[in-house]
Amino acid sequence: MSIYRRILAVVDLTEDSNEVATRALAIARACGNSRLELLHVVEYVPVEPLSDSLMPAVQIESELLERARQRLAQLAASLNLEPPLWRVEAGNVKAEIMRVARELQADLIVIGSRERHGLSILVNLTEDTVLHAAPCDVLAVRLTPLKHS
Repeated sequence: MSIYRRILAVVDLTEDSNEVATRALAIARACGNSRLELLHVVEYVPVEPLSDSLMPAVQIESELLERARQRLAQLAASLNLEPPLWRVEAGNVKAEIMRVARELQADLIVIGSRERHGLSILVNLTEDTVLHAAPCDVLAVRLTPLKHS
């Protein structure tokens, strides 16, 4: 029996996504018949139109979702994952991760995490919320620190 049967890897579609997804895939393979699903959440913040020249909010959200689907499909293909083993959702990132994890009955959520210093420690980041609210185990993949210019 595998310790993790359903693994949810949360990716933000930056260059770090490959590292998170690769780590999740390695765990899925090590656990035998585990199902790995990639998730990206588009958190759309509507912009108040300043003029008639701006695209309608619905069109902007639709384009953001489509662009995210294309990028996630490319990442999934590089890992040899086929749909429906990946999904793009829209909404609050933290809430959507929890909803999808419960829906999938995930045993493990894999998410990227960066070391924080100074005042950034006080900010409640997505990985903090996921760690404390998840209905299952959480693996935080340590990501390379951001370089400050």
